[in-house]
Amino acid sequence: MHNIWLIAKREYLERIRAKAFLVMTILIPVLMGGLIYGSAIINGTRNNSSHIAVVTPDAKFGADLQSELQSDKDRKFTVDVISPATATTRVTLNSQLADKGLDGYLWVSPAGPGKTRPTFEWVPKSKADVVTKGNIAQAVRTVLTRERLAHSGMGASDVDALLEPIDLDSSQTGKSDSAIAAVGVAYAGFFLMYLVIVQYCMNVGRSILEDKTSRVFEILLVSVKPYELMAGKVIGVGSVGLTQVGIWLTVAAITTQFGLISSGSSIAVTAPQLLFFIVFFLLGFTLYSSIASALAAMTSSQQELQQMNTFLMLPIIACSAIIFRVITDSDGTIATVFSFIPFCSPLIMYTRIAVHQPPAWQIALAIADLILTTLAILWFAARIYRVGILMYGKRPNLPEILRWLKYS
Repeated sequence: MHNIWLIAKREYLERIRAKAFLVMTILIPVLMGGLIYGSAIINGTRNNSSHIAVVTPDAKFGADLQSELQSDKDRKFTVDVISPATATTRVTLNSQLADKGLDGYLWVSPAGPGKTRPTFEWVPKSKADVVTKGNIAQAVRTVLTRERLAHSGMGASDVDALLEPIDLDSSQTGKSDSAIAAVGVAYAGFFLMYLVIVQYCMNVGRSILEDKTSRVFEILLVSVKPYELMAGKVIGVGSVGLTQVGIWLTVAAITTQFGLISSGSSIAVTAPQLLFFIVFFLLGFTLYSSIASALAAMTSSQQELQQMNTFLMLPIIACSAIIFRVITDSDGTIATVFSFIPFCSPLIMYTRIAVHQPPAWQIALAIADLILTTLAILWFAARIYRVGILMYGKRPNLPEILRWLKYS
C-alpha cells in the first residue's frame, strides 16, 4: 500500500499542478455555460413572425384560418387570403418565395370525388421550417373542427368553450418544478460523469503508454510490482477527476445559491443523489480505467491505443443513445435492463436515481454486479498489464493474451 500511495500521490500532484488542469477546470464550465445561455439568447431573439398566404376557393375558410393563425400568442402571423386563385397566382407566389417576400403559402384544393374534405398543399420558403408547418397544420385542424361542430348545430360560444386550450396546473402538488429540476440533474450528472470518465480513463492509458515507450517501467519494476503501478495510476488519475468534479459542483452550488446564474435556476441535488454519484463515478472509473490500463499495456504507440479505445467507448456510446429513453421512462424495460449491465450501470443507474429513485434492491443489485465485474476486470487487467508493459514492437493476438493470463 505504501508503494501504491507513493505512485498515486505522484500522479495526482503532477496533474493537479499542470496548467492544463487549471485551464480545463475553468474552460469547460465557461464553454458549457456559454453554450447554454448562448442558445437561450439565440432562441429568445429568433424571428417569431411569419408572412404566409392562403389560397382557397372558400373565402370563409380562408378568413377563419387567418383569424386562427393571428390569435397565436407565441408567434406573429401575417396572413394574406387569396380567394379565388387565378391563372397567375401560383407563379406570383413562387416569385415572392424566391424574393423572400413570403415564408410560404398554403394551397387549398376542393374536395375530390369520394373525399369529405379539401386537400392542402404547403409550399415553404425553407423545407427545414417544420415549426411553421406544424403551426399551420394545427390551425387548419382547429378550423375544420369548428366548421364540423357548427354544421352539427352547436352554437359558436359552445364551440369556443369546447376548443379552449387546457392548462394543466400542478402548482398545488409542487411536483412540476421538482420534475424539471430532476431532469436537469439527470442530464447534468450523466454528461459530467460521461465526460470525466472518458477523459481521465484516456489519461490513464496515455500515462502508462508514455512510461512504457520511455522505458521508465524497467527502472520502476526494480522497486514496485506491476499491479502496484497500475493501482497507483488508477487511484491518482481518478482522484484528479474527482477533484475537478468537486470544484465544478461547488462553484455551481455557490453561483446558484447567490443568484448569480439566472432567476428560477436551481440545483436540486439531494444528499442521496450526490452519494450515489460519487459511488457510481468511482466504480465506473475503476472499471473503465482498468480496461484502459490493459489496452495501453498491449499497445506500443498512441495510434494503436487510439484504435483500441474504440472498444472502451462502445458501451458509453450505447448509454448516450438511450439516455432520453431512460429519462422519460426510468422504470421501463430498456432502462432497467441497461442499468444492470455492468459497463452501463454507472451512467444509467445514476440517471434513474436522479429522475425517479428505483427500488433499493435494484440499486443494491447494480452496485454488487458492478463491484464483482470491476474485481474481475481488475484481475484480468493486472495479469495482462504485468506482461504487456514489457512487450514491445508488436500488438499481441488473442492466443498470446490468453497465454499471459496463465502466467503465474
